[in-house]
Amino acid sequence: MNQEKIVIIGGGVSAMTAALYLTEQPDWQQHRTITVYQQGWRLGGKGASGRNAASGQRIEEHGLHVWFGAYVNSFKTIETVYTKLQRPADSPLSTWQQALKPHSFIALEEYIDDQWQTWPIDFPLLAGNPVDGSLDITPWDFIKMTLAWLKKWIFDLQSAAKKANKNIQLSTKKTRDQSLLRHLHQQITDLVDDTEDAWRDFADDIKQYSSEVASTPSLLINTLNKFAHADNTLNPQVHEKKDGLVIWYIVRKLKRWLNSEMIELLDNNAQLRRLYICADLAIAMLVGLVKDKVYREGFEVINKFDFRQWLIRNGANEQYSANSAPIRGFYDLVFAHPAGDLSKPNVEAGVASLAMLRIALCYRGGVMWKMQAGMGDVIFAPLYELLKKRGVKFEYFHQLQNLTPSLSEQGESFVETVELQQQVSFLADAEYQPLVNVKKLPCWPSEPLYAQINSEQAALLKQHDINLESFWSDWPSQYENHFGQPLPIKKLNYKEDFDRIVLGVSVASLEHVCPSLLAWDTKFAAQAKQVKTVATQAAQLWLNKTDEQLGWQYIPKSKEGPILSGFSEPFDTWAAMMNLVDKEQWPTDCPPKNIAYFCSVFPCEYYPPKSEYQFPLQAKSQVKVNLEAILEKNMQSLWPLAYQNNEFDWSVLYEISSSGDERLNAQYWRVNVDPSERYVLSVAGSSKYRLATDETKFTNLFITGDWIKTGVNAGCVEAAVMAGMQTARAMVGYPQHISGENAFAVIKN
Repeated sequence: MNQEKIVIIGGGVSAMTAALYLTEQPDWQQHRTITVYQQGWRLGGKGASGRNAASGQRIEEHGLHVWFGAYVNSFKTIETVYTKLQRPADSPLSTWQQALKPHSFIALEEYIDDQWQTWPIDFPLLAGNPVDGSLDITPWDFIKMTLAWLKKWIFDLQSAAKKANKNIQLSTKKTRDQSLLRHLHQQITDLVDDTEDAWRDFADDIKQYSSEVASTPSLLINTLNKFAHADNTLNPQVHEKKDGLVIWYIVRKLKRWLNSEMIELLDNNAQLRRLYICADLAIAMLVGLVKDKVYREGFEVINKFDFRQWLIRNGANEQYSANSAPIRGFYDLVFAHPAGDLSKPNVEAGVASLAMLRIALCYRGGVMWKMQAGMGDVIFAPLYELLKKRGVKFEYFHQLQNLTPSLSEQGESFVETVELQQQVSFLADAEYQPLVNVKKLPCWPSEPLYAQINSEQAALLKQHDINLESFWSDWPSQYENHFGQPLPIKKLNYKEDFDRIVLGVSVASLEHVCPSLLAWDTKFAAQAKQVKTVATQAAQLWLNKTDEQLGWQYIPKSKEGPILSGFSEPFDTWAAMMNLVDKEQWPTDCPPKNIAYFCSVFPCEYYPPKSEYQFPLQAKSQVKVNLEAILEKNMQSLWPLAYQNNEFDWSVLYEISSSGDERLNAQYWRVNVDPSERYVLSVAGSSKYRLATDETKFTNLFITGDWIKTGVNAGCVEAAVMAGMQTARAMVGYPQHISGENAFAVIKN
C-alpha cells in the first residue's frame, strides 16, 4: 500500500490539532506519513512561549493566554493529548487537570467622575468538566438562558426600587398589548401556580378584559421565563410571529420601567448601576435575537452590524450600557480595534454576541482556566512529545517562501511546489532536539539551542542578534555576506514529496507566501484581504510585592489574583500571575513574589517591506515607552502602595543587580507585528469571506487557523482547535463531531 505524504506547514494550534487527529487512527502510519515544517526553533505560532535561561528560566509569552471554560473542543483535545501521552504520575503537570486550573475572579474597570472604579466579578464555580460541555446550543436556547439571568437582575432591581420608594406597579392598557398578554396567558396556564396572588390578579385582568392589566416587573419576567419554556414557543409552524412580539413587548416594557424608575439612582449607586447595565444589555440582546430572527436564521444574520452598533440599534442605553465596562472589556478581549485605532472599535455582532453568551452560559468548572506554566510548556510541549512518539517528523528552521499552483490534465487546480528556506544547518546533520527541562518539565527555550547548530552559523546569529522568527529578519543577507552564497532553498514537489498540504500559517502571511495562489483563486484572495489582523503588545513584570502589598483591594474568597480588563491605555488588560513564580527557576533565597502580565492592541497602520529590518525593533521600543508610561501614570489606581509621593517606586520591580528605573530593563516586553503573530479580527461583514478548510480551488490544499470558517469565526484557541479538527475530518473523516460548529448556519425546519 502506498502511503500518502502529508506536509503540514506551521506549528500553531490549528496545525498541531490537525496533526493530532490525523494520527488518532491506530494504524495511521500504514496510510500516511506526516512532516511538519516550522520556521525557527519552536512550535506554538501566536501561542508560543519560551524559557529564558539567563533570567531564572522565566516564562516569556506572546501575550496573556487563558482558556475559557466554554472551550469544549479545546479541552477535549488537550485531554486527549495528556491521556495518550501518559506522563509518569510523579512528573510535573502529568495530567491536564494539573496543567490548567479553574479561575473565577474577573475585574472590569469603570471610569466614573474622572476616577477608575473596579467592578469585581467572582463567577461561581460550576460542577462539571469542560470536556463534557457542549456548544451545540441553539440561539433559542440562548434566549431562554438569557431570560433566566434577566429574571435574577430584574428581581434584584425591583427590590432596590422598593427600598427607594420607586414605583413597581405596571399596567397594560392598549388593546394590542393586552392581546399579547392574553396569548401569553393561554400558552402558560398549565405551567403557573395559580395560588399566587399576583398571578391570579394578573390572570383575572386578562380573562375579564379589564381596561388595564396590572403587573410588576418581577411578575412579567417570571411569566416570560415560563412562556419561553413552553413547548411551542417560537415554533415557525405555530405562533412564531406572535410569540416574538410577546417577548419583544415584555422586555421593552421592562426597559421602559428601568429607564423611568431607576436611571436617576444610578450615578450614586455602583451596585445599582451595574445591575442596570447587565439587565439593559440582556434586554437589548433579547430584542435583537428576536427582532432579527437570529433564533431561526442563526447568528450570521447579524454579522453585518458592529456589536455595539447592534446593541444601540436594539435599545441599549448609550450612556450607561453600550460603552460600559463589560462591552469595553469584550472589545479589549478580542483586540477589536482595526489598525490599533481605539476610536474605531469593530467586531461582528453575531460573532460577539455568540461568544459572550457562550462564555457566560456554557462554561464548566471555572469561567476561565489558567495555565500552570507557559502555553508552550502546557500545550505545545506535550503535543510535540505525543506527535513525535507517534512518528510525525518535524523539520525546524524551515521558513515558507512560496507555494505555486498548477492545473491537472482534468483541469483541476492543485499546489505543485512548496519552497522553504533552510535557515540553519545542524552539527553532523543531526536531528534538532527542541526542548529543555525546567524543574523536570519539558519546555521550549526562548532562543535557539545554539549548541546544536553549525558553530559558525550560531556565532553569526548571536553576533547580529538575529531573530529567526521575524518576517523582517536580515539573516538571509547576513548569511550571504558571510558565506558568499544564499541560504539554501528546499523545494518540495507534488507526488514526489507531498500529496496533500495543510497550510497552517496565519491569514496575514498569505499575501507573502502564496501570491500566485491568491491570483489564481478570487475567493481565497478575498479572504486574505477581508479577514483583518491587528498588531498587539505585551509585557511581563516580576515583582517584589504581592497584589495585596501593592495595594490591590479586591481579594475574593478564593484568594485569586484578578484578570482585569477595560482599563486605560496603552495597556488595557492586567492579569495577576503569581501562580507561575514557582514554575520558574529563581534563586531560592530571593525569588520574586509576584508576576504581572499586560497586553493590548498596538497602533500600527502600515507594515513596511521585508527589507526594512529595523521596523520590529522600532515598534518594540515603543512598547517599552508604553510600559514605562503605564507604571508612571496609570497603575496607581490599582496599585496605590507601589507609589511614593505619587511617583512609581521602581524597587517594586524584581531585579537582582539593577536599581531605580534601570530595573525596568530587566523585565520583558514584546510587540507582535509579524504577519504570523498578528491577532485575527472579526470586523463587521467579514465572516462571509471566510472559507472552510477545503474550500479553496486547490484540490490538495487544506487551510487551517482561527481565520477560516468555524463555529466561532474569531481569533481564539477554540476557533483554532475547531479549524484543526475540521481539517483532519476533511482529510481522513475524523473526528466526526465538532461541538458548536454550526452556530452561524441557517436553521432548517
